[in-house]
Amino acid sequence: MTTPTTTPAKMRAVLYDACGGGVASLKHVEVPVPSAKKNEVLLKLQAATVNPLDWKIQKGDLRPLLPSRLPFIPVTDVAGVIVDVGLGVNGLTAGDQVVAKLNSLNGGGLAEYAVASANLTVKRPAKVSAAEGAGLPIAAGTALQALRSIGAKFDGTGKPLNVLITAASSGVGLYAVQLAKLANLHVTATCGARNMDLVKSLGADEVMDYRTPEGATLQSPSCRKYDGVVHCAIGVSWSSFQPLLSDAGRVIDITPNFSSILTYVLHRVTFSKKRLVPQVLLSLNKADLEFLVGLLEEDKLKTVIDSRFPLSDAGKVWQSSIEGHATGKIVVEMES
Repeated sequence: MTTPTTTPAKMRAVLYDACGGGVASLKHVEVPVPSAKKNEVLLKLQAATVNPLDWKIQKGDLRPLLPSRLPFIPVTDVAGVIVDVGLGVNGLTAGDQVVAKLNSLNGGGLAEYAVASANLTVKRPAKVSAAEGAGLPIAAGTALQALRSIGAKFDGTGKPLNVLITAASSGVGLYAVQLAKLANLHVTATCGARNMDLVKSLGADEVMDYRTPEGATLQSPSCRKYDGVVHCAIGVSWSSFQPLLSDAGRVIDITPNFSSILTYVLHRVTFSKKRLVPQVLLSLNKADLEFLVGLLEEDKLKTVIDSRFPLSDAGKVWQSSIEGHATGKIVVEMES
């Protein structure tokens, strides 16, 4: 296996060499283009999306696990074209347009080239843009996993559950609303007033402004009990959810803290049917990523893009994600 001669020896990338520091710690550098090893593919990146996990890793919230080494090129959700394949790769060839989730230990998305595992790389139909595809892996994957934990099914065999989605205009929330409707669930959603029409247009049955007294209670306007909650917001206690849940209702907390983990343990010990479940890790596989890309191709799922920036403006992307006011995904598009 050799890297094609059209691939340069060096590439532009954005990295940090110490935890903390936010935008000020990001450095624009030139580094060697990586090479694809066994069961890997080398991608020329076209787009990448930043998730809160990316800057939380930089902040040091996941030490000592992540970052695994410094300096570190962050971001894992990407789309691009395969320029080389390693040994043992089947079904993927040079020239394929793809969506991939990079290994969180290695990162690499804020760069012109990156290495991805073939097991988390799927072909991207021409109808799906690089920006749309790059939005999927962590955000849509998290929403899919959370809904399945509640009991949602996507093969037509599921029960007609009632769900609440908090922070429904966030990256995960917007996918969660759409996926919940594909599973034929009744969706109540909370978001800011400026995004209520958008969330409604994506399928939510009831939408509440979280800043109003009615929205702050989280109670469905139709007074439905929730069989599940995809909790994408922060600062809401278990006691606020408990009276709103059905007998075996579950709150899937995608931004868990120590308190929510403690509550989860308590529920396990007391065998409570109502539970707060912290979703600490995303377990994304190739079949799930293919499923999500297929939904984009069929116009059954939409990636809502808040803003687009070139790699040279990676600092603006980073700051925008940290501020947390984006509606949907923040995309980095690689200049050709």
